[in-house]
Amino acid sequence: MLRLDRVVGHRSDPWLAAPLHALEHGGGIEVLHVPEADLARRRLRAVTDRGTDCAVALDRDARLADGAVLLLTAERAILVRAGAPDILRLRPLDASAALRLGHLAGHLHWRVRFEDPVLAVLLDGPRDAALARLGPLADAVEVLDGP
Repeated sequence: MLRLDRVVGHRSDPWLAAPLHALEHGGGIEVLHVPEADLARRRLRAVTDRGTDCAVALDRDARLADGAVLLLTAERAILVRAGAPDILRLRPLDASAALRLGHLAGHLHWRVRFEDPVLAVLLDGPRDAALARLGPLADAVEVLDGP
């Protein structure tokens, strides 16, 4: 369990832009999804999108917010995202589609979980934008949930 006891800064802080950008390209960003109702809490336990078990215990003057940075090292950062993650579940229709989908997901640096035979994409933006990125592959995958 990783204990997080302070807010390092906010994703929008100018001094954090370069380190967060570098970590993002190196796959070093972890997201801690916190329900909106729990942002006011000072103590909570949650798991990041990469499976890191976190115990958050903040001082009275610290505030959780969407975009708060709770950990920043040379190897990784942990950021707060308000609300539950939006997940796009894609099932390739055949082996060729599976290979092409895996290649596309890697090329786009999508954060994914494998739920055989489904690829679960943790979305950072609008669902429609992710679906549009499928391009011609859209006919070779089945979208299992969503609006």
